[in-house]
Amino acid sequence: SGGLRAVEQLRLVFSELRTATLRDTVSFHNAQALFTADGSPKEDMSGAEVAVATLLDELLWWARALRAAREREPYPGQP
Repeated sequence: SGGLRAVEQLRLVFSELRTATLRDTVSFHNAQALFTADGSPKEDMSGAEVAVATLLDELLWWARALRAAREREPYPGQP
């Protein structure tokens, strides 16, 4: 599963730490077969590039939203 199940379990831990998690992921199943020894991809990675762009767009949205929220009102219980 490329660690996807482990990530899903960690979402429960991160929610207890009051952390916003991202829904979208980038996953490389059987990664050792997808890349050469020097890290170059063996096949087309356009699907992964789309997934990375989606993930980074979501991360940027959350970063901006949380920054604005913290500026308006600090999170309760935080110094």
